[in-house]
Amino acid sequence: MDRRQKKTRECIFKAFTNLLSKKSFDKITVGEIIEIADIGRATFYAHFPTKDFLLKDLCEELFLHLFDTEVKPCNDKKGVFYCDDYGSVFLHLFKHIKHNDNNLLKLLSGENNELFFRYFKDGVKMLVEKHILDFRDKKPSILPNDFWINHITSTFIETLKWWIDKGLTESPEVINEYFFSAV
Repeated sequence: MDRRQKKTRECIFKAFTNLLSKKSFDKITVGEIIEIADIGRATFYAHFPTKDFLLKDLCEELFLHLFDTEVKPCNDKKGVFYCDDYGSVFLHLFKHIKHNDNNLLKLLSGENNELFFRYFKDGVKMLVEKHILDFRDKKPSILPNDFWINHITSTFIETLKWWIDKGLTESPEVINEYFFSAV
């Protein structure tokens, strides 16, 4: 992707997350996104076939950010997600949620969050698969690997839902401890 395409994508993401701070996903229209992003309808559809794909790509950006910062710290402010605090990949994710980066909380706690959670769960599953060795000492030998990965992923998602329902009163570090203790 060239610089211009990246800049356009970032404008679309910014317009989308701006709208998410004001209304639920199902009430946002492509027309509103393109108006705020100041782009044409054809430009939007050149990047995203539908609004659902925009949501999916926002999730992918988050998880790519997490994977990239594991390899090398990101010290530029380019991209949709930026931070200068790392730690475990799961703690890193909890911190993004606590800071409500790109209105993640609106997506996670919104009325129609099932679509987002479906995409989000795919990303968490990739994280779990990549970091399965972090859980090796906890895995009962009777469990098949795919069951174990699904269990850890579901535990993360349910921990996150519980935390959001409780108003994010605990710190990301405490929630990360709860998650690892519950697995």
